Amino acid sequence: MAGAGGDTPQPGDGPGKAAPKATLLPQEPPQEQALGRSAEELRQEDRLSVCSKLCYAIGGAPNQVATSATAFFLQIYLLDIAHITPFHASLVLFIGKAWGAVTDPVAGFFISKSKWTKIGRLMPWMLGCTPFMIVSYFFMWYLPPFVAGRVVWYLTFYCLFQALTTLFQVPYSALTMFLSPDQKERDSATAYRMTVEVLGTLMGAALHGQIVASAHASDHCTVNLTINAADSSSSLSNASNLAGSLGLQSHGRELYMIAAGVIGGVYLFGILILFIGVKERDDPYALNSDKAIPFFKGLRLTMKHGPYLKLTASFLLISTAIQLEQSNFVLFCTHAASLHNHFQYLVVTILVSAAVSIPFWQWFLQQFGKKSAACGISWMIPFAVMLVTIPNLVLAYVVAFVSGLSIAASLLLPWSMLPDVVDHFRLLNPHAKGPETIFYASYVFFTKMSAGIGLGISTASLEFAGYKTGMCRQSSTVILTLKILIGAVPAILIVIGLSILLFYPITEKSRKETEFALELLRRSHRSTDNLSENEEDTWL
Repeated sequence: MAGAGGDTPQPGDGPGKAAPKATLLPQEPPQEQALGRSAEELRQEDRLSVCSKLCYAIGGAPNQVATSATAFFLQIYLLDIAHITPFHASLVLFIGKAWGAVTDPVAGFFISKSKWTKIGRLMPWMLGCTPFMIVSYFFMWYLPPFVAGRVVWYLTFYCLFQALTTLFQVPYSALTMFLSPDQKERDSATAYRMTVEVLGTLMGAALHGQIVASAHASDHCTVNLTINAADSSSSLSNASNLAGSLGLQSHGRELYMIAAGVIGGVYLFGILILFIGVKERDDPYALNSDKAIPFFKGLRLTMKHGPYLKLTASFLLISTAIQLEQSNFVLFCTHAASLHNHFQYLVVTILVSAAVSIPFWQWFLQQFGKKSAACGISWMIPFAVMLVTIPNLVLAYVVAFVSGLSIAASLLLPWSMLPDVVDHFRLLNPHAKGPETIFYASYVFFTKMSAGIGLGISTASLEFAGYKTGMCRQSSTVILTLKILIGAVPAILIVIGLSILLFYPITEKSRKETEFALELLRRSHRSTDNLSENEEDTWL
């Protein structure tokens, strides 16, 4: 492939002939003359409008609204409203997350086999699963009149909701690669998406939290505050707790159903905006001779791809730490820090901080690189430890604000780095058509599996510590366990995750080199069918 002034590497060049640095800068190759299209025309075509980015971002927000409400409130709902034991609650949470994780590769397999339609290849999946997702979400928060089968009820609908969420999330995440082939445009769309998703997370926690807040208010606790947890075995204390528990259950049932109905309406709004405002493009890098990569072969190649393994391992640990913080935060505020009247405002503080800091992190990673931005994730560690040791109200709001900054970085980075990994894989496997779904499905699978294991261990720990459902005061062992789950465990997971990320090999320099090589491939639509193995290696 001829380049101006011999700067572009030739397929016949030997390995010892290094291309000058000038090849890393975007420049218009001679093939553009043959194609009759300038580089500027292609760049204009690749650009996304602000409206398209917003519509894409809004489409994923309802899923985050529901996920946020589930992450913050499902555990305490099962324990204090449905009166399921911590052991059974841990089974529901773990099996549900595990089931959702198992459906990820299954969903990836069927989605990768999908044919192109008038509305795209991924869009029909998102449209089709949304109505069923709304129904399963509503019944997940419904308190059935029977008692004996409640565990089966919640397990069924939680598993169904997780599976349907997968059918939405996998194609929605992979859609990033089909919005534009330009890395900057994809990164920009990802930043829009993360900002709106964090706002969706905020909306979910705020809507759900404000609606159900009175179900967990301190006035439902009718026991004498001077009675400590050790005295809870007395008949007077048990009777008082039972009366308060029955009132809490009846009141909470109504509130949780209202919250579920409101969030179901948000789903309808989001999918409508996504369908109207987003145009899905076909694979921009696929050659005419390429065939879709078989799913299981692609999965094997994915599992051998070094950058993907390091990225996934790192953020599995980090996302598990964040999940532990979310799922235990309300319990910690209620039982371990005497902040039960403030937990909804603390949750809102976390999410507002995360939402407003997304643009900052987007600017930071553009200026200093994506790996450098990972340092922000570690900011929550010292503040979380301080909250555990000094449960002060003012400190709690400071911790909430700093945690929001860290959560924003942990949300933005993996979804911004994953497209770079896919591009890197494309360059090493030029005939592998359609690897995006495989990468995104397997990443969501591992994330859900690790979160399920973390939540299962977390809730089981409360069972072993002696957590009593419906009790307004818990034992000192339960309080200590909550402090460990909020402070020590997330800190350890984050430190290990960031240590793995240090070995992530894709730098800003290599990312730009990959982008330039793929841009040449896309513009020239050059077929590599007749190249020898040595020539292909030289080209790569």
